[in-house]
Amino acid sequence: MLTCIITLSSCQKNKHLVKVEGARIEVNNTTPDNPDIQAFVKPYMMHVNKTLDSVLAYAPETYSKKDGILNTAIGNLMADIVLEQSIPFFKSKTKNTIDMVLLNHGGIRAPIPKGNVTARTAYQVMPFENSIVVVEMKGTHIWKLITYLQESQKAHPISGLKLTIDADNNIVQALINNKEIDDKEVYFVATNDYLYHGGSEMYFFEEGGKAHKLNYKIRNAMIDYFKKVDTIAPKIDDRFSQIN
Repeated sequence: MLTCIITLSSCQKNKHLVKVEGARIEVNNTTPDNPDIQAFVKPYMMHVNKTLDSVLAYAPETYSKKDGILNTAIGNLMADIVLEQSIPFFKSKTKNTIDMVLLNHGGIRAPIPKGNVTARTAYQVMPFENSIVVVEMKGTHIWKLITYLQESQKAHPISGLKLTIDADNNIVQALINNKEIDDKEVYFVATNDYLYHGGSEMYFFEEGGKAHKLNYKIRNAMIDYFKKVDTIAPKIDDRFSQIN
């Protein structure tokens, strides 16, 4: 019996993969639904939609990033939310507060429409998984940040910083917390991980200094803020303005 097994084993050939074939199966709106899959997914879809569409706040107007020149209501709202919602997290980690916020104009992906504000609204405005990072920056690096804003001429969302330029784009005034910038002072600047790593050519963040990751997504900060207010009322103001 043993001999037979050895003989059979010795007669077996080693098998090798010699060919792999694949086919492209297109799935589009003409693909028929699978009832079993639909039935399986339905309760999960209903739960997700219920969560996303639950009313959190109210917007009395429609707010778009196209509404302003150097600052917009929606951009101001997002920067202010990051500042307000991040400070408790940052204080618990470092005992310090956050001095200012800088985000990017292109990161606002949709307007906030007039009417009910939901979690879905936050996902539409901020669909990316960007998390908040707080960077320690000396005043000398803050000036690089300000030069970037001065030259870009875009309504990048800011909070805590007040910047005024003249008709020739020269800096008239730059204040953080309503105080002149001290080149030797260390400021805590909140941004997101994409910008910290040089996104939108904001290379000054990585050049700045130590970074603190809060593990707190901007989208989640928006949702948390919406939950605690009844009505949002952002406005275009003078935080970044040009005078003649």
